[in-house]
Amino acid sequence: MTTRTQTLRNTLFSSVGMYTEYVLGMLTSIVIARHLGPDGFGAYSLVIWLVAMGVATTNSGTASAAIKFVAELRGGGREASIPALIAYLRRAQWVFLLVVLLAGAAVFVFAGEHVAPGMNHVLLLGFLVVATTLRAAYMFNIGVAKGFENFRATAIVALVSTPVNLGLVVAAIWFDAPVEWLLAVFVVSSVVFYGMSRRQITPLVPAAHSPAIALPPDLLARVRRHMWLTAMIVSVGFVAASEVEVLFLTLYGSAHAAGQFKVAYQIAIGSAALVPGVFGALLLPMMANAMSQGRDVAGRRFVATTSYLALLAAPLVAFGAVFSGAVIQALYGSAYTAAGPVFAVCLLGVSIMTMTNGGSSLLISADRQRSVLLVVVTCGALKVALDALLIRYYGLTGAAMAYLAVSVTCAVATMALAIRVSGAVPDWSRLLRISMAATLAALIALPLRGQLAPLAAAALGAMVLALTYAPLTLLLGCWSRGDIEYLQRLHQHLMAGRPRASARFLAWAYERAPEGRAS
Repeated sequence: MTTRTQTLRNTLFSSVGMYTEYVLGMLTSIVIARHLGPDGFGAYSLVIWLVAMGVATTNSGTASAAIKFVAELRGGGREASIPALIAYLRRAQWVFLLVVLLAGAAVFVFAGEHVAPGMNHVLLLGFLVVATTLRAAYMFNIGVAKGFENFRATAIVALVSTPVNLGLVVAAIWFDAPVEWLLAVFVVSSVVFYGMSRRQITPLVPAAHSPAIALPPDLLARVRRHMWLTAMIVSVGFVAASEVEVLFLTLYGSAHAAGQFKVAYQIAIGSAALVPGVFGALLLPMMANAMSQGRDVAGRRFVATTSYLALLAAPLVAFGAVFSGAVIQALYGSAYTAAGPVFAVCLLGVSIMTMTNGGSSLLISADRQRSVLLVVVTCGALKVALDALLIRYYGLTGAAMAYLAVSVTCAVATMALAIRVSGAVPDWSRLLRISMAATLAALIALPLRGQLAPLAAAALGAMVLALTYAPLTLLLGCWSRGDIEYLQRLHQHLMAGRPRASARFLAWAYERAPEGRAS
């Protein structure tokens, strides 16, 4: 199987898993948000954010180490060492989990009324312990599957577990469940996610030899270094990349604004994951494999993936700029109107960060975690400072401003480091042409805004953007000859060369495209 075929196969399975998980996940969030209203949803979102932070910290070094080193051992033909690696990482995960649970208990003992006012703190702490443990184990299992580049397993987990979660939420809301019952549903769904993920990875891990094969000292030292540095990167980076604004909005006494921001952030993250994030999920194992083949190979892949992610993310940003208000009203109702502009800003920020996934994967694969840690710590500190200042004085608007400022800062720093490490420079001219294509498509769709009902405007606007953006990217030379040649082969294979007008257009685009192999 060729690299391109393997990549497309993984992309297909990753797409199935991500589309299922995020579409149904967003649908679940919409149902809960409509049921609870902005105030109740703000309180619910804060609790779920605390779980997410606990999971990120617990799995911070172990899950990414599973992806990186399982892929590396497979690439080097040392599969026999994989069971020892996974066993070591699981033990480390329990240590991280213990630290997280002790820290969580301390927070509720000394500052429970500030973090979660009006809630039963003993019950809430019990929920956090169980939910964090189960979700962390589930995410670690997914990391193992990605290390084996078995995205079929991750797709199966999403196809089974996510509909079950949605069904449980709908059933709870049918009986007019309060926040506490919805949190209980979250725990039950966590059991389902963990059980399914465990079942999927069991056949992938080779049986341990007897006596067990110990990890070589040099590899163990690299695993430890990666794990501890990544633990700090992810833990601090979670503050920089997550919706910590929900916490600050709640602390400043506005659960209503917290609910508005959570809605905007949630749908922005989900939208970005559905489009550019599909390919981004494959990048760490791909880049680790490329780095083992040499710096030049990794550099070329970094340049190619940056361009591809930009091609996928640019129309998403254009759509959000024009139709963000229509999307929010169509999905969440008029109670969340204030989330519309925030959604557009968050979508821009998360798309900018998504376009740097190739650079961040390259840095981790090149064992430059220390440099990444410096960027993450700086951005995390900047975000906390901006949130504390801007949210206090500007509320929801300040939260959006802080999120965008930190996203841009972090993206610029990541790209600068990736360029320095790889010696490869992104095709800035190509990225500019991609931006022009998205801007023109947005201007063409702009007259539809405000002329139709929200759902109709969003649906028709998405169609117009898609139909205009794709040919504009070809007209403006956003693809190399190698890329277009591959599109021609796909068109011939899947469509038998029909319609002929499309074949002639691709041939014309091929003639005027710059030289270059397919990325």
